[in-house]
Amino acid sequence: MKPSFILNGRTVSFVKGQSILEAAEAANVPIPSLCHMKGASPTGNCGVCVVDMNGEEVLACSTPANEGIAVRTQTPAIVALRKERIKELLDSGNHNCAIGSSDNGDWANFQQNVQASDGATELCPAWGDCRLQELAYEYQVTGGGHQDYTVRQYPEKKDEPLIIRDYSRCIRCGRCVAACNEIQVNLAIDTGFLEEDPFSNPDKAYPVAKDNCVYCGECIQACPVGALVERKARYQFRPWKAEKIRTTCPYCGVGCQQMLHVVDGKIAKVTGVEEGAPNKGRLCVKGRFGYDFIYSDERLTNPLIRNNDGTFRDASWDEALDLVANKFKEAIDKYGPDSVAGVSCARSINEDSYQMMKLFRSVFKTNNIDHCART
Repeated sequence: MKPSFILNGRTVSFVKGQSILEAAEAANVPIPSLCHMKGASPTGNCGVCVVDMNGEEVLACSTPANEGIAVRTQTPAIVALRKERIKELLDSGNHNCAIGSSDNGDWANFQQNVQASDGATELCPAWGDCRLQELAYEYQVTGGGHQDYTVRQYPEKKDEPLIIRDYSRCIRCGRCVAACNEIQVNLAIDTGFLEEDPFSNPDKAYPVAKDNCVYCGECIQACPVGALVERKARYQFRPWKAEKIRTTCPYCGVGCQQMLHVVDGKIAKVTGVEEGAPNKGRLCVKGRFGYDFIYSDERLTNPLIRNNDGTFRDASWDEALDLVANKFKEAIDKYGPDSVAGVSCARSINEDSYQMMKLFRSVFKTNNIDHCART
């Protein structure tokens, strides 16, 4: 029999080693958190997951579940503590989460004006896709934006090709550290940046180191606010306007699960599917950022056949495939099956490589099939 404890008046079981937060999630009892990350060590940095355990206030993410305890997640005192902590986080930086509900003129015009100036501070690039904003709305907490951010307190870092870092919006939750060092194990973010003063020492204070960062973007996906955002998607769309389509990454045979954020028929952003195997939300730089080529004017949209003079002409797929098939048949009939060979790209999906192998071994009757390992 599994061990159990009392959660909001009912008995729930847990697995040894689980935290109260993990056990509650397994029992479909939500406990808010801004710093917790599955698969990483708990930090308790945000302090939002506070609960009542046997009359004591504890953090659910770092307190283990044990038999004999009684946990309450929504007492008036606990709710008050969460509100206080959320307000502290809102007041800690440029978190004007409630600006969309203000009555200062037309919202559409305001958004367009902000979008026209990428350096604007009025609208957070994560507006509408921010966990802190969600909690502020849920707990009806107002705050942030009261300080004068006309001139930024901290310099915005735009020197990276794919990632923009804005420390004025950082809540020091540590999720980017956990994502980089524990989930992806790239060790590109110095764990000491949380203790550095970003104003006096910005190079050490900002996450993402240039020397061993592979730009996988896991830190962006982990960031619960607007401190880390991707350059290509910044101010390009509002999250609720995007259609989310789950698919399999086509770059290699691993089969990572992607979530495409599609606006007006075009991919605006790509994220990893948190619950999807085998990547569990993780993506490489190609899987997360390599979608621009789809819309390149230089991309071939139909087959080309080389003329005798070296020029190319457009052809239909039927004509092109018939030409290739006939050339293979001529070579095999004249020189035998081993006169042909195939090289399957290592970046192809497993199904394509399997079909390539079956074509050469079962149809052409040759084992001259290999793959190219170049990336």
